[in-house]
Parts: sequence; C-alpha cells; structure tokens
Amino acid sequence: MGKVTGFLEFERLEEGYEPVVKRLKNYKEFVIGLNADEAKRQGARCMDCGTPFCNNGCPVNNIIPDFNDLVFRGDWKNALTVLHSTNNVPEFTGRICPAPCEAACTLNVNDDAVGIKSIEHAIIDRGWSEGWVLPMPAASKSGKSVAVVGSGPAGLAAAQQLARAGHQVTVFEKNDRVGGLLRYGIPDFKMEKSHIDRRVKQMEAEGVVFRTSVLVAEMPAGSKVTNWAKETVTPDQLKADFDAVLLTGGSEQSRDLPVPGRDLDGVHFAMEFLPQQNKVNAGDKLKGQLRADGKHVVVIGGGDTGSDCVGTSNRHGAASVIQFELMPMPPEEEDRPLTWPYWPIKLRTSSSHEEGCQREFAIATKEFVGEKGKLTGVKTVRMAMQGGKLVEVAGSEQVLKADMALLAMGFVNPVATVLEAFGVDKDARGNAKASTELVGGYRTNVAKVFAAGDMRRGQSLVVWAIREGRQAARAVDEFLMGVSVLPR
Repeated sequence: MGKVTGFLEFERLEEGYEPVVKRLKNYKEFVIGLNADEAKRQGARCMDCGTPFCNNGCPVNNIIPDFNDLVFRGDWKNALTVLHSTNNVPEFTGRICPAPCEAACTLNVNDDAVGIKSIEHAIIDRGWSEGWVLPMPAASKSGKSVAVVGSGPAGLAAAQQLARAGHQVTVFEKNDRVGGLLRYGIPDFKMEKSHIDRRVKQMEAEGVVFRTSVLVAEMPAGSKVTNWAKETVTPDQLKADFDAVLLTGGSEQSRDLPVPGRDLDGVHFAMEFLPQQNKVNAGDKLKGQLRADGKHVVVIGGGDTGSDCVGTSNRHGAASVIQFELMPMPPEEEDRPLTWPYWPIKLRTSSSHEEGCQREFAIATKEFVGEKGKLTGVKTVRMAMQGGKLVEVAGSEQVLKADMALLAMGFVNPVATVLEAFGVDKDARGNAKASTELVGGYRTNVAKVFAAGDMRRGQSLVVWAIREGRQAARAVDEFLMGVSVLPR
C-alpha cells in the first residue's frame, strides 16, 4: 500500500463531464478522465485491506490493489502490465463497465469507494498514448486452427488469448465491422469505435484473421436483429475447416411487447434504432434512418439500453423523452451493511438522464395508440407492489403523447437458428448449454464446439463476456493441446 493513511486524507474524486449543451451537439466521448496527480491520489485511497473483496467483485478478477499501488508510485507501465494480465481490453471496461468492483470495495462499507474504474481508465489511456500497447505474437505456432463466431468482447478476448497460445484464429462477424454489440449497440458518446479499431490492428499483428459480413448459419425469417452480411458459411464448413469452433455471439433477440398497436409505424426495438446511428457516425449513408428529431419519444425499459436510447434521442433533437420502468423506484441510497459487498439495487442516474429525460417508475404499457397506421400515443397504467406481486392500480390509466416508442426491455437469448444449425443443446432460457467447470468447461454437446459470453450465459455485462472469452480460450487450448498455460 502506497500511503497507509490515504483513505483518511483524500476524498473520492469523480471523473468530469463536458457541459450538456456542448456534448449534445456531437457523438464524441465527453468524460474527462483523471490526470496523473488525480489518479495517484485516488490510488492512495486503496486500503490494502487484507481481503480485497474488489478482486472477487470484478468478474475478470482484476488485481486491483496492485495496480492502485503502482499508480500511486508512478509506475504506470507495470500498472498496465498488471491490468492486462487479467483483462485483454480495459479500454472498454474503463469506459462502460458499471464497476461492481467499487460496490465490493471495503471502503464502500461506510465511505465512498476507491475510484477503481477511473484508475483503470487512466492506466489504459496512458498505455496507448505512451506506445506501450504492442502486439504480442506467439513465439511458435501450434498448427491448430480455431474459428471464433462473433467479434464482441467475448470473441475478441478469446481470439487474442488463442492467438497468443500459437493457434491460427479466424473471427467471423455477420456485420460489416468488428466489435459486435460494442460496435453497433453501445453509442459512440459512451465509447468511440476507434478503441475497437486499434485493438483489432494489434490482434491482426498477432495473427488473428477477421472476416466481416459473414453470417454463420441463417437468420430467422423476419428477424429484426442487425445483419449486414454479404455471404454465409455453414456450421459443417466450419467444423470441417477448423480444429475447434467457439461460439461467442451476443444475446441479440430483443424482448418484445405484444400489446395492441404493436405493429404501428413508430414502434421499434432499441436495437433497430441504436445501430443505425452508430453506422451513420462511421460515415455510412442510410436510407430511412430511424430518427427522433422533433418527436415525443417514449423509451420502454429502465436499463442501460434504454438510457442509450435517451442519449441518442436527445442528440437527434427530440421534442421530449420519457423513460418507463416497470418496477417501483428503488431507493436513492442502498443499505450498505445489508448489501455490501454485493451489487446493490438503488436509483442510478446516467449521464443521458442528466441531459434531459422524464423518468417514470411503476408504469406498464397497455396499448400503442395510433391514427392511420402511425403511432400517436402510449396507453399506460400505474403499478403497485401487493403481496410481493405487481398489480395494476385501478383508475390509473392514461394516454401519453408519443411519435416514437423504443422497446428497450432487455434481450431474451442469442439467435436460435445459430445454435440449432450447429445442433447445440439449449438451456431453459434458450442459451447454449455448457458449464464453466475447470474440466470440460464451455464445451457444448457437439464435438469440438464451444460456447461463451452471451451465447452461453445470456444477456450480461461486457466484463462478464471478457471473463468467459478468456476462460473459454483456455478450455479450447486444453482441448487442442492436452494442456494449457493460458490463465483462467
């Protein structure tokens, strides 16, 4: 520990934001990261608490006290080495992870947690600016080949680990650019796509081959899942051409809302709306882009995807934005002695909410109302918790004006046709059935076919996808070579 009394002397310092009026004019990142002195003071707050719950709070088990101490001492290069030892892409998590490590921080019991995420952000950004992030090609080749289906965080982490183990890795992505939901799900104002591009260049220098606009299997008829593929390969082709196949696609099947009026013009999935703006930001031209300019927008779903719709709608110039959450409003502060070190349920206000949004809790959508086939309003009813169940409040129905409704209620499972085409058994939730055990982990019922990330666990955080990609890479390496030196 760099400073024994640091947690007593220094307050938590939050990263800054550019003013709302400025950041709403573009799609650039607007977070102002910590400078070297600020990061040093934040690192000094780490308590060397003996049992670092933050390590287990972090899904990739980042060695947090060590890199905090190294930043305090000014040894940034070794801090980056420690960070990279558990996380292949900290530039992603340093921007978009909700930081469960901070909820688990011992200091969080009765004070403000160490700003672990802001330190991670500072380390990796300095690593790139100093030129410390370099290709690490394998010293020798194994002669084995692996196909990774899906180029999101699980696929990228797995592909890099497998390439560094000496395997020839080919990543297949159905869309026209690498990144999966990182590319076409997360808005640019939360994470600019240049971070993906430079990591891809590093991986290409390590020998990874990326094949974009290639769909593996077929999409269901009428699917709304983003798909810009220009060619198709079959599972049989992959199994014949590669020694192992790892399925790492995202959980892209959006949860629908089958109420009257669902087919009205103006009702869309969030994942129809968000990818289009990312594509335009990348310089592409789209005909008939879904836009919120001058519209009264209702976002149905109170999570991160809903928040992303709020921020994007405000940048379009929406007349108003309302976000619905079915559950009652959570407390502003958690009961820390009761919840620590676990992730607490509490009111979370995102930067997009601060840019302009009316938030409604304990509200359900009964019907989409329209005229001449176009959406004009949303009929709602208030909800209340009775006997542990949500029930409608009699007499609380109303119709709110709406020109656009965006369904952001989460994702139910990966695209079923992919798993079905491979013959992979599914669990009760429609995900690939595979365990995470040390022996036989991430293997499906199909010979030499593995699954990880959202494909296996369902909708989850980017940091969980990275963990599963790394662990699955070790499982594949062990399958191919009989033993693996990759970390788990």
